[in-house]
Amino acid sequence: MQDSRVERGRLLVVEDEPSIRELLCASLRFAGFAVSSAATGGEALAAARSDTPDLVLLDVMLPDRDGFEVVRRLRSDGVRVPVLYLTARDGTEDRITGLTVGGDGYITKPFSLEEVIARVTAVLRRTLPGRSDSELLTCGDLSLDVESHVVRRGSRVVELSPTEFRLLHYLMRNSGRVLSKAQILDQVWSHDFDGDAGVVESYISYLRRKVDTAESRLIHTVRGIGYMIRP
Repeated sequence: MQDSRVERGRLLVVEDEPSIRELLCASLRFAGFAVSSAATGGEALAAARSDTPDLVLLDVMLPDRDGFEVVRRLRSDGVRVPVLYLTARDGTEDRITGLTVGGDGYITKPFSLEEVIARVTAVLRRTLPGRSDSELLTCGDLSLDVESHVVRRGSRVVELSPTEFRLLHYLMRNSGRVLSKAQILDQVWSHDFDGDAGVVESYISYLRRKVDTAESRLIHTVRGIGYMIRP
């Protein structure tokens, strides 16, 4: 069943245990976050540098380097993304080390998913005051108001279904970036969708009929890769 969730922030989940990583990613997506993942410290560094997320959930015990070293490297590179550590090591010395190198808090294993979502939400509320539910996104003369769900092209109000709204919101949050069908399926239809990628083409077509009628085109197809929105 579809719903009217919109993204609440972009998260990077770094966890080497596949079952924990998949559970966290699925639960956070269901809560409305856009989520990417990594299994090693090296993958985490590459992901955070190439497309800085709004927050990183970082396992301390990784196979190639510990989470503290990942944060040290990020901070030395000037990446100031908030970090919440996931750890079974809850000793005072470890906590001091993690906070000293630039972390924002700890979530101790075993944890509840409700606790993770609450802690993530609290940090994002503090660190991203401009990315609240009253967020207004624009691309050229197209605007999308997250709180009111009002979309306008110039002075014209565009009526969208909940799924069309989520798709447009995801495109606009990533304006100028090419998004693959797999990425769009993952973020717009979520982990429990079992249809095929043809639904993305269909909904892109629906959006174009409503958003790109008579005005300059904003939604573009990049052959063999995916779709993007740009002025």
